Amino acid sequence: MFTSVLVANRGEIACRVFRTARRMGIRTIAVYSEADAQALHVREADEAVLIGPAAARESYLDAAKVLAAAKQTGAEAIHPGYGFLSENADFAEAVMAAGLVWIGPPPAAIRAMGLKDAAKSLMIEAGVPVTPGYLGEDQSPDRLQREADAIGYPVLIKAVAGGGGKGMKKVDRAEDFADGLASAQREGQSSFGDPRVLIEKYITRPRHIEVQVFGDTHGTVVHLYERDCSLQRRHQKVIEEAPAPGMDAATRKAVTDAAVRAAKAVNYEGAGTIEFIADASDGLKADRIWFMEMNTRLQVEHPVTELVTGLDLVEWQFRVAAGEPIPMKQADIPLNGWAMEARLYAEDPANGFLPSIGKLEHFIMPDGVRVDTGVEQGGEVSQFYDPMIAKLIVHAETREEAAEALAEACAEVEVWPVRTNAGFLVRCLEHPRFVEGDVDTGLIGAESEMLTEKRLRAAVIAAGLADQFEDRRRTVSLPHEEETSPWAGWRGNSLGFRLNGAPSMKAVGMVDGERREAVLAKQQSGHADWYDAFVGDQAFKVAPGGVNPDRLSSGVWVDDELISTLERADVTVLFDVGDAVEVRDWRSAGSSGSAAASDGSLRAPMPGKIVATPAKPGDTVTKGQPVVVLEAMKMEHALVAPFDGVVGEISVSVGDQVSADMVLASVTAAG
Repeated sequence: MFTSVLVANRGEIACRVFRTARRMGIRTIAVYSEADAQALHVREADEAVLIGPAAARESYLDAAKVLAAAKQTGAEAIHPGYGFLSENADFAEAVMAAGLVWIGPPPAAIRAMGLKDAAKSLMIEAGVPVTPGYLGEDQSPDRLQREADAIGYPVLIKAVAGGGGKGMKKVDRAEDFADGLASAQREGQSSFGDPRVLIEKYITRPRHIEVQVFGDTHGTVVHLYERDCSLQRRHQKVIEEAPAPGMDAATRKAVTDAAVRAAKAVNYEGAGTIEFIADASDGLKADRIWFMEMNTRLQVEHPVTELVTGLDLVEWQFRVAAGEPIPMKQADIPLNGWAMEARLYAEDPANGFLPSIGKLEHFIMPDGVRVDTGVEQGGEVSQFYDPMIAKLIVHAETREEAAEALAEACAEVEVWPVRTNAGFLVRCLEHPRFVEGDVDTGLIGAESEMLTEKRLRAAVIAAGLADQFEDRRRTVSLPHEEETSPWAGWRGNSLGFRLNGAPSMKAVGMVDGERREAVLAKQQSGHADWYDAFVGDQAFKVAPGGVNPDRLSSGVWVDDELISTLERADVTVLFDVGDAVEVRDWRSAGSSGSAAASDGSLRAPMPGKIVATPAKPGDTVTKGQPVVVLEAMKMEHALVAPFDGVVGEISVSVGDQVSADMVLASVTAAG
């Protein structure tokens, strides 16, 4: 066994690999970019080396710099994590040529499975069923359009070197094919340096089933059962679980046998995942599951497999890379209970899931569950890397218990001012179709309005307004000209104060940008800290200023519930079932801004690079039509016309780097 390992990655996967390495007594070495100088993975390593600027292509994707860091630190092995160089066969060869241990599959296997079209051809030869589609060398737009027309819409365009949903576009109509193709090719070129695509028939009720496989240098290949990753948004996984709901023994044997055949076809070694697409229109059936692709690395969702098998997959990677045989026989690998994982992203579901960047001033994760993360309070979410900030993973005896535990964990997330999808995750986990196991990859798209809208409870509105009121009652002395303000009520000069009675007080605030009111009446003697709060026709007992020692934050009691709050300048933030709710003084609250202003100006929601300008000055556009396309945090974001109108000035060109809130273009309303 090697005695030191360098992880050629960052964030939560680097921290995850270090955890196993420390347990096994292996010295840990990190590499980092200038943007990650204070990152958690840097501090957790025994040694760390700066390898370049923030841009990944100048640091984490620079193989020469990573190898130089390994030589400088005397590393004996390199673990690539996932993403970046993890599926780069040239890098794997360079590691091995340098006399280092490569903790991954043979370069030949990476190449064989790295291109989706070639991999499918290989699987056909191995007797593994594949989805119908076009895998040809002719990449001309006309040929691709003809093939898509022949397959029949909807079709899926996929970058041949893609992964993680990048370079993947669903096209529903022939007239939309050219735009979908151009976008997939741009993302393929940007993310993988390869614009080539393949085309597949789109399955209307697809489920994403994948099998964890492991091979060693002695010719043994085993599987560690399946995972279901069907709950996705735009081809990116949201919730993963093991085992797959509705998987009977016959179907499990068929899919796991196919996965082992696929791995053996490329003489696979180490950890890998064979991904299948299933037609879920009539449940899971052995003859309705087809090979989709192979990921020649450890997967983001590997923890759910670890929890149902009780195994450490990183330890298996280390042992196989060191030449040891797989530690267990297939018949001895257990499958116990149910595990689920939720991906916590720095993004704003209420604003089109735009990534959210900035400092994590408040970052509280739930207790009692596994949390894999690469950030901490005081850290920063950068524009340069993927916005996933943590994974929450639970294990229980049954699927129902696992879903409830994971929903509860997501509900306890407190992050500010960076936005997260925690509330969205809770709503996904509690959706009736998910609870019943009736999941396919289109569920989130079909239920997007329900899942993205905050459940703004009256109790939370009451808590926020009460907290705002109490703060002003203690600290604000209103000037004479403002004595008609609702906030002046506590002084008895506008809302019917009586010397011998309980004063009425009216609190008014902006709750997530919307003006809200609550009428508060102070309780009788003996309850000096309690108020009655009325929101619409609902009444609550509210006590501002409570303390929640378990969450390291203050709180507001609403009846018997303690809602965590955070005081920041002119805003009170309440954490409610995963959502962060802003409450501001109504007089000072301003608009929060958005990518499209009411005057038609299109502003950059975050720093990034312009990759396309599909509209031109003078073009007539309809509401929702893309005008400028921005690439940030490894994904494309279209800025669309806010209404029907005419495009005015476009102030940027393809290739320009832009800053947040910069005006990129404008649209003048029609008529």
